[in-house]
Amino acid sequence: MRKSLAVTLLSLALSACVSGPGPQQYRVPPRTAPGQVPPQRQPLPNAPARDGFITPEVMNRPGLEGIIGKNATALANLLGPPRLDVAEGDAQKLQFSGTACVLDIYLYPLRPGAEPSATHVEARRSSDGQDVDRASCVAALRR
Repeated sequence: MRKSLAVTLLSLALSACVSGPGPQQYRVPPRTAPGQVPPQRQPLPNAPARDGFITPEVMNRPGLEGIIGKNATALANLLGPPRLDVAEGDAQKLQFSGTACVLDIYLYPLRPGAEPSATHVEARRSSDGQDVDRASCVAALRR
């Protein structure tokens, strides 16, 4: 009997250590009056469309007018052959480099099915990777 009492007490003690999840919290949707249509959600800016296309933001900075909006061929004609040409999905990254700087140009289609065009530019020093003025880098790399 002592043994069965010990086993019972031990099982009770162990069952107290095991607990289920705490109280659940649920978000209750706002109520609408009978016959009232619930408010519609507005799409977020740059949210994916139903077909999955996201309209890219286009950089608008002084000195980059000759770069932004150009396709890969036009950029190669302006800056020479890219050091890197990386495609990922419908996007493309071109990298141009010289002694002064490294220029990364990101190309995205502006509408579904369109050819990618330059929408964003980053520039850094070749020596230590520190950011440099984008327009100055473009000027240094121009042919």
